[in-house]
Amino acid sequence: MKLAFSALGVPDLPVPEVLRLASAHGYHGVELRADGPDEPVRPRGPGRPGPGPAERADLAARSSAAGVEVLGLAASTEVAAPGADEAVIGAIHALTAQAAALGAPFLRVLPGGLPGTPGAEDAVVRRLTAVAPHAAGLGVRVLLETHGDYGTGAAVARVLDRVGHPGAGAVWDVRRTWLDGEQPHASCAALAPHLGYVRVGDFASAEDRAPLALGAGVLPLTECVEVLSRRGWEGWLCWTYEGPRPATDTAPGAAGTVPSVPEPLPRLLGAGRDHLARLLNESA
Repeated sequence: MKLAFSALGVPDLPVPEVLRLASAHGYHGVELRADGPDEPVRPRGPGRPGPGPAERADLAARSSAAGVEVLGLAASTEVAAPGADEAVIGAIHALTAQAAALGAPFLRVLPGGLPGTPGAEDAVVRRLTAVAPHAAGLGVRVLLETHGDYGTGAAVARVLDRVGHPGAGAVWDVRRTWLDGEQPHASCAALAPHLGYVRVGDFASAEDRAPLALGAGVLPLTECVEVLSRRGWEGWLCWTYEGPRPATDTAPGAAGTVPSVPEPLPRLLGAGRDHLARLLNESA
Protein backbone atom coordinates (compact mmCIF):
# COMPACT_ATOMS: atom_id res chain seq x y z
CA MET A 1 0.00 0.00 0.00
CA LYS A 2 1.04 3.57 -0.64
CA LEU A 3 0.86 6.34 1.96
CA ALA A 4 -0.57 9.83 1.55
CA PHE A 5 -1.93 12.63 3.68
CA SER A 6 -4.70 15.10 3.00
CA ALA A 7 -3.95 18.79 2.61
CA LEU A 8 -7.15 19.42 4.58
CA GLY A 9 -4.84 19.28 7.60
CA VAL A 10 -2.75 22.22 6.37
CA PRO A 11 -5.42 24.49 4.84
CA ASP A 12 -3.25 27.62 4.68
CA LEU A 13 -0.16 25.98 3.21
CA PRO A 14 0.72 26.57 -0.47
CA VAL A 15 0.68 23.41 -2.57
CA PRO A 16 4.47 23.45 -3.23
CA GLU A 17 5.03 23.39 0.54
CA VAL A 18 2.54 20.52 0.92
CA LEU A 19 4.51 18.57 -1.68
CA ARG A 20 7.77 19.38 0.11
CA LEU A 21 6.37 18.10 3.41
CA ALA A 22 5.22 14.87 1.78
CA SER A 23 8.60 14.27 0.20
CA ALA A 24 10.52 15.11 3.38
CA HIS A 25 8.48 12.71 5.51
CA GLY A 26 8.36 9.76 3.12
CA TYR A 27 4.79 9.97 1.84
CA HIS A 28 4.07 8.79 -1.68
CA GLY A 29 1.20 11.18 -2.34
CA VAL A 30 -1.11 13.96 -1.21
CA GLU A 31 -4.82 14.59 -1.46
CA LEU A 32 -5.61 18.20 -2.36
CA ARG A 33 -8.79 20.10 -1.58
CA ALA A 34 -10.41 21.21 -4.80
CA ASP A 35 -13.23 23.66 -4.20
CA GLY A 36 -12.46 25.96 -1.29
CA PRO A 37 -12.54 29.70 -2.04
CA ASP A 38 -8.75 30.03 -2.04
CA GLU A 39 -7.70 26.65 -3.39
CA PRO A 40 -5.17 26.65 -6.23
CA VAL A 41 -6.92 23.81 -8.03
CA ARG A 42 -10.49 25.08 -7.71
CA PRO A 43 -12.63 24.77 -10.87
CA ARG A 44 -13.77 27.71 -12.91
CA GLY A 45 -17.08 29.28 -11.99
CA PRO A 46 -18.85 32.59 -11.36
CA GLY A 47 -16.28 34.97 -9.92
CA ARG A 48 -13.60 32.26 -9.99
CA PRO A 49 -11.27 32.35 -13.00
CA GLY A 50 -9.65 29.09 -11.89
CA PRO A 51 -6.10 28.08 -12.76
CA GLY A 52 -5.09 28.18 -16.38
CA PRO A 53 -3.16 25.51 -18.28
CA ALA A 54 0.19 27.04 -17.30
CA GLU A 55 -0.68 26.94 -13.58
CA ARG A 56 -1.89 23.36 -13.80
CA ALA A 57 1.21 22.34 -15.72
CA ASP A 58 3.41 24.01 -13.11
CA LEU A 59 1.68 22.15 -10.29
CA ALA A 60 2.00 18.84 -12.13
CA ALA A 61 5.71 19.53 -12.76
CA ARG A 62 6.29 20.38 -9.09
CA SER A 63 4.58 17.16 -8.05
CA SER A 64 6.76 15.12 -10.41
CA ALA A 65 9.94 16.87 -9.27
CA ALA A 66 9.11 16.15 -5.62
CA GLY A 67 8.44 12.50 -6.39
CA VAL A 68 4.98 12.90 -4.85
CA GLU A 69 1.75 11.96 -6.60
CA VAL A 70 -1.45 13.96 -6.41
CA LEU A 71 -3.59 11.08 -5.24
CA GLY A 72 -6.83 12.91 -5.78
CA LEU A 73 -8.93 15.99 -5.25
CA ALA A 74 -11.26 16.20 -2.26
CA ALA A 75 -14.38 18.15 -3.17
CA SER A 76 -17.23 19.14 -0.88
CA THR A 77 -19.70 18.70 -3.75
CA GLU A 78 -22.80 16.86 -2.52
CA VAL A 79 -24.18 14.44 -5.07
CA ALA A 80 -27.66 14.49 -3.49
CA ALA A 81 -27.79 18.30 -3.28
CA PRO A 82 -31.26 19.78 -3.89
CA GLY A 83 -31.99 21.21 -7.29
CA ALA A 84 -31.53 20.20 -10.89
CA ASP A 85 -29.32 17.30 -11.85
CA GLU A 86 -27.52 19.46 -14.40
CA ALA A 87 -25.98 21.76 -11.77
CA VAL A 88 -24.45 18.88 -9.81
CA ILE A 89 -23.35 17.00 -12.91
CA GLY A 90 -21.74 20.15 -14.33
CA ALA A 91 -19.85 20.80 -11.10
CA ILE A 92 -18.52 17.24 -11.02
CA HIS A 93 -17.51 17.41 -14.69
CA ALA A 94 -15.48 20.58 -13.97
CA LEU A 95 -13.77 18.98 -10.99
CA THR A 96 -13.06 15.82 -12.97
CA ALA A 97 -11.35 17.89 -15.65
CA GLN A 98 -9.16 19.50 -12.97
CA ALA A 99 -8.19 16.11 -11.58
CA ALA A 100 -7.31 14.85 -15.05
CA ALA A 101 -5.19 17.94 -15.78
CA LEU A 102 -3.16 17.25 -12.63
CA GLY A 103 -2.81 13.55 -13.35
CA ALA A 104 -4.88 12.71 -10.26
CA PRO A 105 -6.74 9.42 -10.61
CA PHE A 106 -9.50 10.20 -8.10
CA LEU A 107 -12.11 12.83 -7.25
CA ARG A 108 -13.74 12.48 -3.82
CA VAL A 109 -17.36 13.68 -3.50
CA LEU A 110 -19.88 13.49 -0.66
CA PRO A 111 -23.37 11.97 -0.70
CA GLY A 112 -24.97 15.01 0.98
CA GLY A 113 -28.65 15.78 0.86
CA LEU A 114 -31.00 16.18 3.80
CA PRO A 115 -31.28 13.12 6.05
CA GLY A 116 -34.20 10.91 5.05
CA THR A 117 -35.13 12.98 1.99
CA PRO A 118 -37.33 10.86 -0.31
CA GLY A 119 -35.59 10.14 -3.59
CA ALA A 120 -32.13 11.21 -2.36
CA GLU A 121 -30.55 7.85 -3.11
CA ASP A 122 -32.14 7.76 -6.55
CA ALA A 123 -30.61 11.19 -7.22
CA VAL A 124 -27.15 9.96 -6.13
CA VAL A 125 -27.43 6.93 -8.41
CA ARG A 126 -28.74 8.96 -11.32
CA ARG A 127 -26.04 11.63 -11.08
CA LEU A 128 -23.15 9.22 -10.57
CA THR A 129 -24.40 7.19 -13.51
CA ALA A 130 -24.28 10.36 -15.61
CA VAL A 131 -20.75 11.42 -14.60
CA ALA A 132 -19.01 8.05 -14.41
CA PRO A 133 -18.46 7.47 -18.17
CA HIS A 134 -17.18 11.03 -18.67
CA ALA A 135 -14.77 10.66 -15.74
CA ALA A 136 -13.54 7.28 -16.94
CA GLY A 137 -12.84 8.75 -20.35
CA LEU A 138 -10.48 11.23 -18.66
CA GLY A 139 -8.78 8.54 -16.57
CA VAL A 140 -10.48 9.62 -13.32
CA ARG A 141 -12.80 7.79 -10.92
CA VAL A 142 -15.45 9.72 -8.99
CA LEU A 143 -15.42 8.30 -5.47
CA LEU A 144 -18.36 8.49 -3.07
CA GLU A 145 -17.17 8.72 0.53
CA THR A 146 -18.71 6.89 3.48
CA HIS A 147 -20.35 9.95 5.00
CA GLY A 148 -23.58 11.21 6.52
CA ASP A 149 -26.60 9.05 5.71
CA TYR A 150 -24.22 6.77 3.79
CA GLY A 151 -21.72 6.31 6.59
CA THR A 152 -21.31 2.55 6.22
CA GLY A 153 -19.59 0.55 3.53
CA ALA A 154 -22.85 -1.33 3.02
CA ALA A 155 -24.75 1.88 2.24
CA VAL A 156 -22.16 3.18 -0.24
CA ALA A 157 -21.81 -0.24 -1.87
CA ARG A 158 -25.59 -0.41 -2.34
CA VAL A 159 -25.46 2.85 -4.31
CA LEU A 160 -22.45 1.84 -6.39
CA ASP A 161 -23.91 -1.56 -7.19
CA ARG A 162 -26.85 0.28 -8.72
CA VAL A 163 -24.55 2.60 -10.71
CA GLY A 164 -22.53 -0.34 -12.04
CA HIS A 165 -19.78 1.63 -13.79
CA PRO A 166 -16.02 1.56 -13.04
CA GLY A 167 -15.88 5.34 -13.34
CA ALA A 168 -17.66 5.51 -9.97
CA GLY A 169 -16.12 4.08 -6.81
CA ALA A 170 -15.74 4.54 -3.07
CA VAL A 171 -13.60 6.20 -0.42
CA TRP A 172 -13.63 4.23 2.81
CA ASP A 173 -13.32 6.70 5.69
CA VAL A 174 -12.62 4.43 8.65
CA ARG A 175 -13.62 7.16 11.10
CA ARG A 176 -17.14 7.28 9.71
CA THR A 177 -17.73 3.55 9.44
CA TRP A 178 -16.51 3.09 13.04
CA LEU A 179 -18.88 5.79 14.26
CA ASP A 180 -21.74 4.03 12.48
CA GLY A 181 -20.89 0.75 14.21
CA GLU A 182 -19.69 -1.17 11.16
CA GLN A 183 -16.76 -3.52 11.77
CA PRO A 184 -13.68 -3.19 9.53
CA HIS A 185 -14.09 -6.64 8.00
CA ALA A 186 -17.68 -5.77 7.03
CA SER A 187 -16.71 -2.38 5.58
CA CYS A 188 -13.89 -3.92 3.59
CA ALA A 189 -16.02 -6.77 2.25
CA ALA A 190 -18.76 -4.37 1.11
CA LEU A 191 -16.44 -1.82 -0.48
CA ALA A 192 -13.74 -4.08 -1.95
CA PRO A 193 -15.26 -4.20 -5.47
CA HIS A 194 -15.46 -0.40 -5.56
CA LEU A 195 -12.55 0.81 -3.45
CA GLY A 196 -10.50 3.76 -4.67
CA TYR A 197 -8.62 4.64 -1.48
CA VAL A 198 -8.91 4.50 2.30
CA ARG A 199 -8.95 7.49 4.62
CA VAL A 200 -7.49 6.86 8.07
CA GLY A 201 -7.40 8.99 11.18
CA ASP A 202 -7.76 8.77 14.95
CA PHE A 203 -9.63 10.39 17.82
CA ALA A 204 -10.29 9.74 21.51
CA SER A 205 -13.96 8.67 21.41
CA ALA A 206 -17.25 9.08 19.60
CA GLU A 207 -17.89 12.12 21.79
CA ASP A 208 -14.41 13.64 21.45
CA ARG A 209 -13.44 13.65 17.78
CA ALA A 210 -10.62 16.17 17.89
CA PRO A 211 -7.92 14.70 15.65
CA LEU A 212 -5.11 12.81 17.34
CA ALA A 213 -1.81 11.39 16.17
CA LEU A 214 -2.27 8.01 14.51
CA GLY A 215 -2.38 5.27 17.12
CA ALA A 216 -3.20 7.63 19.97
CA GLY A 217 -6.97 7.08 19.86
CA VAL A 218 -9.60 4.35 19.62
CA LEU A 219 -9.92 3.76 15.87
CA PRO A 220 -9.28 0.13 14.78
CA LEU A 221 -6.48 1.04 12.37
CA THR A 222 -4.58 -2.20 12.93
CA GLU A 223 -7.62 -4.28 12.00
CA CYS A 224 -8.36 -2.10 8.98
CA VAL A 225 -4.85 -2.59 7.60
CA GLU A 226 -5.01 -6.31 8.34
CA VAL A 227 -8.26 -6.89 6.47
CA LEU A 228 -6.97 -4.91 3.49
CA SER A 229 -3.72 -6.89 3.50
CA ARG A 230 -5.56 -10.21 3.64
CA ARG A 231 -7.42 -9.19 0.50
CA GLY A 232 -4.15 -8.30 -1.23
CA TRP A 233 -5.24 -4.69 -1.68
CA GLU A 234 -2.40 -2.45 -2.84
CA GLY A 235 -4.04 0.95 -2.96
CA TRP A 236 -3.67 4.15 -0.93
CA LEU A 237 -3.94 4.87 2.77
CA CYS A 238 -4.56 8.60 3.15
CA TRP A 239 -4.23 10.19 6.60
CA THR A 240 -6.98 12.77 7.01
CA TYR A 241 -6.19 15.07 9.91
CA GLU A 242 -8.27 18.22 9.93
CA GLY A 243 -5.96 20.32 12.04
CA PRO A 244 -6.22 23.19 14.50
CA ARG A 245 -9.34 25.29 14.27
CA PRO A 246 -9.02 29.08 14.33
CA ALA A 247 -9.31 30.55 17.82
CA THR A 248 -12.69 32.07 16.91
CA ASP A 249 -14.08 28.54 16.43
CA THR A 250 -13.06 27.42 19.93
CA ALA A 251 -15.82 27.84 22.46
CA PRO A 252 -16.07 26.83 26.13
CA GLY A 253 -17.62 23.43 26.79
CA ALA A 254 -20.51 22.63 29.08
CA ALA A 255 -18.30 22.80 32.16
CA GLY A 256 -16.69 26.05 31.08
CA THR A 257 -13.57 24.36 29.74
CA VAL A 258 -12.01 25.27 26.42
CA PRO A 259 -11.50 22.31 24.05
CA SER A 260 -7.88 21.42 23.42
CA VAL A 261 -6.35 22.60 20.16
CA PRO A 262 -5.00 19.74 18.02
CA GLU A 263 -1.29 19.57 17.33
CA PRO A 264 -0.38 21.07 13.92
CA LEU A 265 -0.16 18.31 11.33
CA PRO A 266 3.40 19.07 10.08
CA ARG A 267 4.77 18.18 13.53
CA LEU A 268 3.08 14.76 13.36
CA LEU A 269 3.80 13.67 9.80
CA GLY A 270 7.00 11.74 10.50
CA ALA A 271 5.54 9.74 13.38
CA GLY A 272 2.33 9.18 11.42
CA ARG A 273 4.22 7.76 8.48
CA ASP A 274 6.21 5.49 10.82
CA HIS A 275 3.02 4.26 12.48
CA LEU A 276 1.39 3.34 9.17
CA ALA A 277 4.57 1.67 7.95
CA ARG A 278 4.68 -0.38 11.15
CA LEU A 279 1.06 -1.50 10.68
CA LEU A 280 1.86 -2.54 7.12
CA ASN A 281 4.92 -4.51 8.19
CA GLU A 282 3.01 -6.27 10.96
CA SER A 283 0.19 -7.23 8.62
CA ALA A 284 2.48 -8.59 5.91
